[in-house]
Amino acid sequence: MTDTATERTNTNAVANNFIRSRIDEDCAKKTYGEKVVTRFPPEPNGFLHFGHAKSIFLNFGLAQDYAAQCPQSLCNLRFDDTNPTKEETEYVDAIREDVAWLGFDTSGREFYASNYFKRLYHCAELLITANLAYVDSQDSDAMRATRGTLTEPGKNSPFRTRTIEENLDLFRRMRAGEFIDGAHILRAKIDMAAPNMNLRDPAIYRIRHAHHHRTGDAWCIYPMYDFAHCVSDAIEGISHSLCTLEFTDHRPLYEWFLDRLAELGEFTRPLPQQIEFSRLNLTYVVLSKRKLIQLVTGGHVDGWNDPRLPTLKGARRRGFTPEGFKRFADRIGVSKSDSLIDYSVLEDCMREDLNERAERRVAVLDPIKLVLTNYPDGQTEACFAPNHPHHAELGTREIPLARELWIEREDFMPEPVKGFFRLAPGKEVRLRYGYIIKCTGFDLDANEQVTCIYAEYDPETKSGTPGSESRKVKGNIHWLSCKHAVPAEIRLYDRLFAVPNPGAHREGDAPDLERDFLNDINPAAKNIQTGMVELALAQCEPESCYQFERNGYFVADQYDHTAGKPVFNRTVTLRDSWGKS
Repeated sequence: MTDTATERTNTNAVANNFIRSRIDEDCAKKTYGEKVVTRFPPEPNGFLHFGHAKSIFLNFGLAQDYAAQCPQSLCNLRFDDTNPTKEETEYVDAIREDVAWLGFDTSGREFYASNYFKRLYHCAELLITANLAYVDSQDSDAMRATRGTLTEPGKNSPFRTRTIEENLDLFRRMRAGEFIDGAHILRAKIDMAAPNMNLRDPAIYRIRHAHHHRTGDAWCIYPMYDFAHCVSDAIEGISHSLCTLEFTDHRPLYEWFLDRLAELGEFTRPLPQQIEFSRLNLTYVVLSKRKLIQLVTGGHVDGWNDPRLPTLKGARRRGFTPEGFKRFADRIGVSKSDSLIDYSVLEDCMREDLNERAERRVAVLDPIKLVLTNYPDGQTEACFAPNHPHHAELGTREIPLARELWIEREDFMPEPVKGFFRLAPGKEVRLRYGYIIKCTGFDLDANEQVTCIYAEYDPETKSGTPGSESRKVKGNIHWLSCKHAVPAEIRLYDRLFAVPNPGAHREGDAPDLERDFLNDINPAAKNIQTGMVELALAQCEPESCYQFERNGYFVADQYDHTAGKPVFNRTVTLRDSWGKS
């Protein structure tokens, strides 16, 4: 990466960038008429991750933003399904669902590279008839040996001089299934001495006898990505083909294919133009598909929708929101150079969004019993709490108060340290939305652990009454009535890795040491405990999000939460707990 410094960018980054400047120029010149057409082209061989969210918001967002200026602006969802051995319908469905979850309607704009197999084959034959492609019968080792290096030119294949008729015959026989995998390959005839190694007679088609998830066994030869991608763009009339920086060196090949096919009359100008931007590099996560597969298949996480994973499935289950991802995409913007974005930027975006949308509720995550000894046994009264402190229109809710309550274990100390302002023997605190209480004692078990706390309440100090102003206390704790709370499974999720750059070389490591990124997994990334929650929380719908007062933002689990067994996942804490790590 060119810049490994942590980057915290501002929300104005989306207002202007080099991609928008290029599109503005094209719109002013009417290069593509009244349209800006982009595409999001995932290969359906896995699940989408955070980096894909950036690309989705960029491609679909640009088409939306330019729709007023260029009324024919659109964004296509195109599945790059040219590798039958790795692609499955399961991934197609998952990708479609994730894009819809992020807020984009792809109905009528969904395409597949496999839709174009006949056209791609036709284009390949055009190149052969123009003596711009040939069938190479070398094995892979021989081709690798003659490719050359960055400082040495490659060597022409001994089959490069085959006649057009020979090449057409062999290619058609490849198509007919006469040959085994690897027997032949179709290559573009460009320049084996080109400084850019992507132009050294790159492969166009390979033989692969494999069942395709859409076309079945109709084909046994499949186009390579560099060929299929640019031709698909041209077929769909893409104006601006946005991709990440690793494809910069592939752009001359992208343009070579389209220019040659335009010269042969297959496409008309203006042709699509490729524009590269930096991919998402985020601390404390891995976005490599290979590493994500290791995490899942190795049992280090609980499947592709594990809330610790940086997949969109996992993010949704954790309670991350589409609006939070949109904030994040806007905040980091796009650039031409790689940079490392601190994970806290993403967390901050989620906090900001959830702070606005999430209603407040009370949950006691590590409960211990508190008995108000002077409160009438069997009596219950209503205390009232706002559903959202900044949205009065959302009203209030009733929190019943009774003699026996649950409070957080950390809110009591038998021997308080300096600066501890919560409950302790002889100390007073306010029950949030309720009364001021004073601790009068506590019970211990055989292990000297506190099992129950006793206190007296002051009946003249209830919140919302004139008496509430009569006395002031520093401590304020939350609580729930034992009779009016229900147990819930609380899953406390944190960052999956304990270090910013998992697997990276560390100071003091031997120079030849290869670090295993799996050794950097955070053992505290998942903690399950039983807490007590407001009765109504057991009845909420899966994926309902709340701020548990003082504890953070939580979401009802998408799959496991039921009225009989409430399950809540922590989305993010109220503030950055990693800031000083």
